[in-house]
Amino acid sequence: MVLFEDLVLVWMVKVSRMETKKKFMLSALLGTFLLAAGCGEKKPETVAAAPPPQLSANLEAARAKTRSIAADLKNWEAEARVLEADYGRAKKLRDLGLIAEEQLEHAKYKAESDQWDILKVKELLNNSKEEERSLELELEKTRIAAPFDGLVARRYVRAGQAVAKGDRLFWVTAEGPLRMRFTLPEKFVGHLKKGQELPLTSPDVPQEKHTAKIMEISPVVDPSSGTIEILGELIGPAGNLRPGMTASVRVENVR
Repeated sequence: MVLFEDLVLVWMVKVSRMETKKKFMLSALLGTFLLAAGCGEKKPETVAAAPPPQLSANLEAARAKTRSIAADLKNWEAEARVLEADYGRAKKLRDLGLIAEEQLEHAKYKAESDQWDILKVKELLNNSKEEERSLELELEKTRIAAPFDGLVARRYVRAGQAVAKGDRLFWVTAEGPLRMRFTLPEKFVGHLKKGQELPLTSPDVPQEKHTAKIMEISPVVDPSSGTIEILGELIGPAGNLRPGMTASVRVENVR
């Protein structure tokens, strides 16, 4: 509905905020709910999880394997330092003529052999870390994270329920910012600009006065209605305004 008051156009709009109906991407039994309906969450807070026991066990085994190989690597590196010291001492003894050349060569090749063993263990450690990372990625697929800050407004499933790809699980709604979309006659093209502030009131909370800022102005005119679409965002505290309320945005009329 549009009302004209002198040089002011009053436009009724609906206040809204960003919402999403979160869907699960894997077939599984839904496990623990970490947040109940109405609880706040911070991106990317996990709101539910369904990790298969075998996957969790495999990940723990992979982590243990990584720790074990890392310990072996330290042991090999310590042994390499000992062999390097032995080789250095052998060179001094050979220079003094106290040992044969063959003994020096033996110490040299033993030290070099240990370096190759260290490289082998390092590659085993890298492979183990990659296996661990692969399992972590699989485990992440069993967790449902909120795409933005907000509230779990509604829950459509229960713990232990079997879910599949495409099933609706949660209704997550942002606490802000409050936005409104409305249309104006095409004669307003060129008379409004991005960042322009407009007074906003709501009949549901008539005692409150608010201000909305223009965020987007449609670059095209809808030929069927002869209007342009405007996106506005509430500035400052929302007070008692809530998504879904009707609000009035006042715009200077174009004569």
